[in-house]
Amino acid sequence: MDAQRALLDELMGSARNLTEEERKGHREIKWDDKDVCGCYMVRFCPHDLFVNTRSDLGVCPKIHDPKLKESFEESPRHDSYVPKFEAELSQFCERLVSDLDRRVRRGRERLAQDVEVPPPPPISAEKAEQLSVLEEKIKNLLEQVESLGEAGKVDEAEALMRKVELLNIEKTALTQPPQPDKLLLVAQEKKMALCEICGSFLVANDAAERTQSHVTGKQHMGYGMVREFLAEYKEAKEKAREDERLAREKEAEERRKLREKELESRNRRSDSADRDRYRDHGRSRERNGRGSRELGRGADRRNSGSSNGREGSRDRYRERERSRSRSPHRHNSRRRSSRSPIRP
Repeated sequence: MDAQRALLDELMGSARNLTEEERKGHREIKWDDKDVCGCYMVRFCPHDLFVNTRSDLGVCPKIHDPKLKESFEESPRHDSYVPKFEAELSQFCERLVSDLDRRVRRGRERLAQDVEVPPPPPISAEKAEQLSVLEEKIKNLLEQVESLGEAGKVDEAEALMRKVELLNIEKTALTQPPQPDKLLLVAQEKKMALCEICGSFLVANDAAERTQSHVTGKQHMGYGMVREFLAEYKEAKEKAREDERLAREKEAEERRKLREKELESRNRRSDSADRDRYRDHGRSRERNGRGSRELGRGADRRNSGSSNGREGSRDRYRERERSRSRSPHRHNSRRRSSRSPIRP
């Protein structure tokens, strides 16, 4: 019936049976409406897992529609809504498993507790008298059995021993009353086992068919799906946190390398600038030194030139004097002047 209704809804629309007045106020349901079950959209709804079992959760108050689920899976917003719906399902499953684990703990404690036999109640005076009579009979019969055994009357001795056994049973019944039903129930449960998946009590060492029937049962499979989803969800969240941590560490490492690279580049630029300043300073000193040397050489040349000029002038003067002293006219005049008479 549900499948036929869904098929008609797909072919004719969900408002096919509404009147014109009802159609005016009708609102088409979409997969992202708050009345749609997000758990059903993304995975499964726990309400559908335990129908007609001891863990039946009843009917889900939200909408389950295969057509809406199909439109959700084809929607471009699918990936952005999956984390939200999975978180809702995770919270629901956590509550289920928490309640189940409490039941499992109580069942485990129930199986583990020891059977405490209460002390026997005090024997009444009437029972004490009956017990005394029985003990006296048992004592007399045992003496007779011993005598018959010595006389070789084995059959008669065995007959008396059977009477002794009956009297001992009566004595035990008087001294040890029957255990209460509660203790018998606990003793029977000591032979039971507990399913850790769904919390059901099982008969220990039961037949394989019954064990297989339990494993494939709706309650066991339903809790198995719930636990499996929680394990996958937690593992995915842990992996996402680990990936995020590794990404942060990688980003921090890249920033550190970038800072080191920038620092190294600044150091290289600083070293290059220092070398350029040193080289420029050296060139300036070299230019200054070369200029000083040139000035010194110019001064030396000037000093040397003036000295050579004076020496040349002296040489030329001496040469002229020599030339004059060799001149014949000057020589004759000197001779005449030396021979002329002295006039009074």
